[in-house]
Amino acid sequence: QVDLVESGGGLARPGGSLTLSCVHSVRTSGGRIMAWFRQSPGKEREFVASVNFSGKMTTYADSVKARFTISRDYNERTAWLQMDSLKPEDTAVYYCALKKFSADNVYDVASYDTWGQGTQVTVSS
Repeated sequence: QVDLVESGGGLARPGGSLTLSCVHSVRTSGGRIMAWFRQSPGKEREFVASVNFSGKMTTYADSVKARFTISRDYNERTAWLQMDSLKPEDTAVYYCALKKFSADNVYDVASYDTWGQGTQVTVSS
């Protein structure tokens, strides 16, 4: 059983910052790419960022590049998403997920088989 638990969501003003955390069970998830997705009401879930098991390889959606930073401490079973220069359009429920070893496309929701419960991020003045 692999559990993913997100935390750190909340309310931020435009231009502000938030840091999301995702804790996972190493015993059965070791070595897999971890990613953050987000979903706004009425929209499909979209890729935000991913990081490999060592934390040295990262990928970002164009919409968050240079504003968000994904990192991972494999030994502590935690991944973070540092979100700076937040915009109202960043408002969404943010989910962390683990990618299947057999899947190649990090951007595709279908490549992930383990998901957290989500944490709400609201950016508003």
